[in-house]
Amino acid sequence: MLVSHSRIIDIVGDIIRIAVSSSRPGSEGRPCLGDLALVDPGNGNTSLAQVINIDGEMVSLQVNSGTKGLANNASVRFLGEPAKVTYSGNILGRVFDGAGQPIDRGPDLSSDPSVPLGGPSANPMKRVLASRLIRTDVPMIDVFNCLVESQKIPIFSVSGEPYNPFLARIGIQADADIVVFGGLGLIFDDYAFFRKQFEDAGVFPRTVMYINQASDPVVERLQVPDMVLAVAEKFAVEEGKRVLVLLTDMTAFADALKEVSIAMERVPANRGYPGDLYSQLARRYEKACDFKGAGSVTILTVTTMPGNDVTHPVPDNTGYITEGQFYLHSGVIDPFGSLSRLKQHVIGKVTREDHNQIMNTMIRFYSGARDAEQKQSMAFELSDYDRQLLKFGALFRERFMDIEVSKPLEEALDLCWRTLAECFEPDQLLMKQALIDKYLPDRAPPVKSADGEAA
Repeated sequence: MLVSHSRIIDIVGDIIRIAVSSSRPGSEGRPCLGDLALVDPGNGNTSLAQVINIDGEMVSLQVNSGTKGLANNASVRFLGEPAKVTYSGNILGRVFDGAGQPIDRGPDLSSDPSVPLGGPSANPMKRVLASRLIRTDVPMIDVFNCLVESQKIPIFSVSGEPYNPFLARIGIQADADIVVFGGLGLIFDDYAFFRKQFEDAGVFPRTVMYINQASDPVVERLQVPDMVLAVAEKFAVEEGKRVLVLLTDMTAFADALKEVSIAMERVPANRGYPGDLYSQLARRYEKACDFKGAGSVTILTVTTMPGNDVTHPVPDNTGYITEGQFYLHSGVIDPFGSLSRLKQHVIGKVTREDHNQIMNTMIRFYSGARDAEQKQSMAFELSDYDRQLLKFGALFRERFMDIEVSKPLEEALDLCWRTLAECFEPDQLLMKQALIDKYLPDRAPPVKSADGEAA
């Protein structure tokens, strides 16, 4: 029998504090951290809540549906179990809200098994060293900063950039068995966009979506990453699937943490965020794993930087946890701001022999092209080599940096060689002669300008 408690001390935001007497005989009614509870305002409209802090007899709970209209004489009954999320093969192709309830008008799943949220990260002894490439058909990723199975990596961007369309493209094109998507504080148009993109591309049957919209309770925003990762881990461990987790936007998650922390009157840290922001982010990111004898979980997130400030607490802490980042600004992936620390595990090992050299050569020439563009903008006299670099820079941006470009890795590598052949002589490449002889096509004839001179 569940014991009811009605000594609500205060209500702040979506958080209530109640007094639970320690003199009550037996253990029933005594909550544990993370346990669920039912909040009954007396009108029959009960709401789930979760224990987030215990201080002696004082217990703090987050109310999922909010505390609007909740009176101090409402009753609270602890359920004695943590939050869970439905897990079975039936969840594929389904959409759930931040409380884990279906919102797609599909069949009821209440009788399906469920798994608890927020379990520990995988035992390091069960982890396998990352060594398998995830192809995305995005040249700026596959060629220059490979995405590797079990990697955790964010897309750093700012409001107004096309990071959501870019994330959707990766979810559609990546060679993963299952995609688990989590939306944090999305407006309805963004939610509808993601769903339509997955459906139109034919990948929706292997996709699970958990959506917290901007109009939904902030409390549920904190549960979405845990639900996504709990389900992803089960698919990887129980069924050996290669799972790609997509989360957008982790800054909205961190802002929800800040809001709850302020409501609980905790001492704020940098820019008002809670002092355990790093630990909260790391708990989620460290779920990325390549399981020994099973599947893998790869985590790709969006982290928006307010004011394009990379020192903001959210991207700053994220950078210490993750294995690199993709830097999206001005509608392109910046080759200098982006980094994949695990790419050396696959480049030249599971990819073509020329991958490492062509990657370094292309970036070297593009860096030179940037310098040549500065000289041109300052009206300095340009050499013939500067003009070669300028031509290369224009082709590089058009053929590789545009996020709409989609090419398999091998085609992208061949295009790299063709671009080099159009712009430079073989002795200017400073690459291994054996690779030049094998992969460099015949030098293309010079392109004529409008006045008939060679460009």
